[in-house]
Amino acid sequence: MPLPSLLGVFAHPDDESLVAGGVLARHARAGARTAVVTATWSPDTPRAAELAEALRILGAGEPRMLGHADARAPHSAPGRTRFCDVPLDDLIGELVAHIREFRPDLVITHDAYGNLTGHPDHIHTHRVTALAVQAAGLERLHPEAGAPWQPSALYLATHPHSAVPAWAGHFAPTGKALLTVPDERITDTVDVTPWLERKIAAVLAHRTEVRRGTSAPGLIAALPAQDRERLVATEWYIRHDTATPGPSGTVIRL
Repeated sequence: MPLPSLLGVFAHPDDESLVAGGVLARHARAGARTAVVTATWSPDTPRAAELAEALRILGAGEPRMLGHADARAPHSAPGRTRFCDVPLDDLIGELVAHIREFRPDLVITHDAYGNLTGHPDHIHTHRVTALAVQAAGLERLHPEAGAPWQPSALYLATHPHSAVPAWAGHFAPTGKALLTVPDERITDTVDVTPWLERKIAAVLAHRTEVRRGTSAPGLIAALPAQDRERLVATEWYIRHDTATPGPSGTVIRL
């Protein structure tokens, strides 16, 4: 059975590689359509060029950048409003247009905590994506964004409590708390070891973040290969169904 098409929606360049790079690479290598929408940073910045390189490595097409400013980096999109300050309905409409144009089977985004560190842009991307996935299937919402399309499910990239021991020692010097979910909330655990080389190459393509050192790409770049694998060879997701199964009763899964 062919793997389903995926649309990832993430806050910043590098998020796609860190939290879903293995699944994106797996689906692309199997011939499935994959793409990524990035909420922040302008297309004319170095980080946009790094994103393009990472997506090429993952097989996820050209960048789809909404171009809003990062909550903590005004220079990310000079003259643009911070992503978190844009009217919610405007953001939903922007994302609905991408969903209806790409017509994915599944959508992946951040969990409600905004992944491990709870960045406000991650949390807001979760909110916007959850609403946009619903709105995309309703013909009277955002009719200017194209014909309705309802993805089968929304997958939230997350980390279970059991992953804390692996990550805590590396994040301790940054002073960041780790936000994880009970293990029983996880619906899909994916071993991405066969695609790990591509995932790590995509993470390291984000050279601006690697040079920062304390960012996740910087931490991963500094680790020996064995420790890298321990951190990023598994991806965890929480599935939310957004459409009823078809006449055959088939449920589309990662």
